[in-house]
This record gives sequence, C-alpha cells and structure tokens, in this order.
Amino acid sequence: MASCGDLPPSVMIVCLLLVRGSSPLPTTPGASPMSTRGVLSKTLSPKDYEDYDPPTMAPIKPIHPDEGKPQRCDYDPCLESQIPCANLSITTGCLCRGVTLHNVAPEAPDLKSVSWEGSEVVVRWCAPYSYVTAYIVTVGGEQSKKFGKGERSSGLGDVENVAEVCVSAVNDAGSSEESCTMYQPRDSSLPLKAGLIGGALGFLLLLLLAVLLWRHRRQRNQEASISMHNTAAMTQ
Repeated sequence: MASCGDLPPSVMIVCLLLVRGSSPLPTTPGASPMSTRGVLSKTLSPKDYEDYDPPTMAPIKPIHPDEGKPQRCDYDPCLESQIPCANLSITTGCLCRGVTLHNVAPEAPDLKSVSWEGSEVVVRWCAPYSYVTAYIVTVGGEQSKKFGKGERSSGLGDVENVAEVCVSAVNDAGSSEESCTMYQPRDSSLPLKAGLIGGALGFLLLLLLAVLLWRHRRQRNQEASISMHNTAAMTQ
C-alpha cells in the first residue's frame, strides 16, 4: 500500500483524516467507557448512607365505622315552630324520614290529645312525614278551623257536649284521612257540688261544737246549783 506522502495533496488530506478516525481516542487509566462520553457514575459510600434522611410519612388515622355516614335529622314532628326537615337536610346533610311529593295527598296526622286546659279545650297533633300546607280541625263534623303547616295545637274554646274531634292534613293535591277521637266535656257542676258539700260539712261541725258547748255549760250550771243547795242545807 502506498504511503500518504507519495499521493497528491488533496488525496493526502483525505488519507490523513481516515488514519485519524481509525485510531482509538486517548483514555484515562482506570476510567470506565461511560466516562469518555461525559457521563459520570457515582458510588455511594457508607457515610453517604448515614447522612441520608428518608422522607417522613404522616400517621394513618383510623376510620370510625360511623364516620362519614349521614345521620338522621334532629326533627320532632310533634313540636311547633321547627325548621323544616328538608331545610335541615340541605344545610347539614342529615337524613329525613320519607316525605311525599307536593303532588301526592299527605298521610293523616297523629292526633295526640284533646283535653281541657285552663279555660278551653285544646287539641294537639303530630305532623305526618308528608308535604303539608295546612291542617284542618273539625269538632262534631261541623265546626272547622284551618291552621298553618307549622302549628301542632289549637284551642277550640268550650266544647259543652260530647263531640268527635278530628284533624286532617292538606296540600295542593288534596287532603289526608282524618285522625279522630271522642271528647268528653268536663262536669261544670262539679266545683259547685264540691262547694256545697264542703259548706254543709262545715255547718254541721259548727253546730256540733255549739251543742257540745251548750251541754257543757248546762252541766256546770247544774253542778253549781247543787253545790249551793248543799251548802245552804248544811248552814241551817
């Protein structure tokens, strides 16, 4: 093969380039092949492991079985002036008992009592778990009164005769069945009878005391008369 020095200048330049490309690159003793490409590999020493601080993890909080489970709303259908259960459910996420839609007639309310309280008859009821706009109370099937959806009691005045008192719930779709009970009027003559009996007993007691006092005085007068008579007889 001819040396590069015997060739023309242009060919000699190409020859030199080929010779340089085929020669290995100088390397540093002990260096890995990867170091020649500019990538360094580092081996961690024991000291590096001692200084290593692994990231800390937050402790896992145990989950209570009832945590996150919706609770029933604190709603009593027998109390007046309460926040509607639907509003409580929206604000707190609690659960209401089943409530019918506005286009379904409500269920019957629960009539609790009809009794004489103070100066009139009072009827009390509990709301059904239905959509209600008002309540209707009837006495004897004739007298009727309408009350708001938030009311749970009403005064009926003085019911003099035995009468059936009923309560029903209504909304835009219709009215519920009536919840009824019989009312027995109180005996208005009872206080008068009690007063007359008490007065008669008091009069009899006073009369008895007067008789006893009269008999006692009479007995003393008789004893005094006898004593005076005996004294006069002894002096004669």
